[in-house]
Amino acid sequence: MATTLAADRPRLWAPARHRSFRLLWTGQALSLLGDGFSVVAFSWITLSLTGSTLTLGYVLAFQAVPRALLTLVGGTLGDTWSTRTLMVASSWTRAVLMATVGAAGLTGHLTVWMLCAAAAAFGAVDAFFQPARVSILPSVVDKDLLAPANALLGAGARTAAVLGPAVGGVVIALTQAPVAFLVDAVCFALCGLCVARIHTRPRPDTPRTGPATTGPSLGARIREGITFTWRDPRLRTIVALDTAVNFCYAGPFTVGFATLADQVLRGGSATLGVLNGALAGGAVLGTLAGGAVGGRPRVGLLVAALAGWLAAGMAVLGLAQSTPVVVATVVAMGFAIGYQGVFGLSWIQRNIPQDVLTRVVSVDMVLGYAAAPLSLILCGLLAGTGHLALFGVVAVVLACTGLAVLGSRAVREMR
Repeated sequence: MATTLAADRPRLWAPARHRSFRLLWTGQALSLLGDGFSVVAFSWITLSLTGSTLTLGYVLAFQAVPRALLTLVGGTLGDTWSTRTLMVASSWTRAVLMATVGAAGLTGHLTVWMLCAAAAAFGAVDAFFQPARVSILPSVVDKDLLAPANALLGAGARTAAVLGPAVGGVVIALTQAPVAFLVDAVCFALCGLCVARIHTRPRPDTPRTGPATTGPSLGARIREGITFTWRDPRLRTIVALDTAVNFCYAGPFTVGFATLADQVLRGGSATLGVLNGALAGGAVLGTLAGGAVGGRPRVGLLVAALAGWLAAGMAVLGLAQSTPVVVATVVAMGFAIGYQGVFGLSWIQRNIPQDVLTRVVSVDMVLGYAAAPLSLILCGLLAGTGHLALFGVVAVVLACTGLAVLGSRAVREMR
């Protein structure tokens, strides 16, 4: 066993030997760290200005809606323009936005409507970064390094997602809310600098770096991406599972965790923090384990296994009354999400043509964005009848997803 682990270790870190991958890893981590900062900063400064949670909801909605609406546009442009250019432009634009909001806050000129406008602009610009950061990887590392590269990127992303809000809260506590926007601006500016220095390989099929002068319209290209995703049963399966996992994250892992911590485990906010930390920690471990194992397993079977594993975990969460049992279950669920995510994403990057890859990624993201509010609403309603109903309904949905995956031979044989 020790020999096996020692042999696996260099493979996991192999992508880090490439300078462009290190720059991509650093840039993505800085961007996601900035995203975490922005959530805390927007939330805190809105409450400081208005004291209204309703207004806070408006501000956050102004950020979320443009991101969801424009992600397909960003994905479509990513298949026509250089993904690196889109990432750099998005990063530096977000840096300017955050610096402007921070300066307005420090000088006392910031208003709620300015916050709403900044949040909307931030969400719109971010929609061009997110699909590009996923689809750029095949042009940075070889295909046989996609799994460990995704593992390292995923571990960095999940860590940054946890650290961003935490560090943002500390910055605000030690200084004031506008300063967090300025720190946020520095993160995005550094991200743009890192990505600008990446050397990418030209696309073998579509070596364009600017907008096409002829060809289908933007709307037609968006429809092409949706159609391409829908017609491939393997892609439909991966996208459906990703949507189901996002559904689990949004409702059960927010409303459900809060309900467990307060009404079942009686541990309050401290227990809620432990549950969120357990989920993130398990996901990081699973991501790194997937990168260390490497190879090309049957992704379809992994997809079905993940759905069944999460269904069993949801059932346990609905029945458990003990904090150690709940924490262990959450760690196991996070591990499975991280592990399968490495191979599912690598399969998409390896098998989807470069001229449609970013659009496929954006379709996946948009469905995840759509699943989140629906999950929050449904879980909020179910929580009123008890946590068992909440987790039980989600467990049934996941179990049905797993069985549907096993029913397709084409999906079962995916590698």
